[in-house]
Amino acid sequence: MRETLSDELLELLGRERFIAFVEAFGGLRRFIPATKRDEEIDAAIGVEASARLHETYRGCYIRVPLARELRARHYRNLGMRDQAIARRLGITESGVEKLFRRAGHPRRPRRQASDSRQHNLFD
Repeated sequence: MRETLSDELLELLGRERFIAFVEAFGGLRRFIPATKRDEEIDAAIGVEASARLHETYRGCYIRVPLARELRARHYRNLGMRDQAIARRLGITESGVEKLFRRAGHPRRPRRQASDSRQHNLFD
């Protein structure tokens, strides 16, 4: 058994479907019906993934995680900038930087325009 609900859901749904599930319901407590699948969940993650979720958690409430660190890494791998990541996660740009720092990810280098007439003082 996995350590956290996030780990269990990630294994059950796969990365893409897990991220879609968290984007749709993250931070909410969600009831998984015992008899009939939830149409909102079907629409968010697809019928096949929804069937697996319902089979595993039928008749239970689950607290859908926010999974901010995993989502931030996913968004950065898609090439998104920190500003866009912050908007998607509902946090500040500083919060995004802290997420990456805590996880040990290198900071993205900042682009600086250089002027050929400017001397570099640190060479």
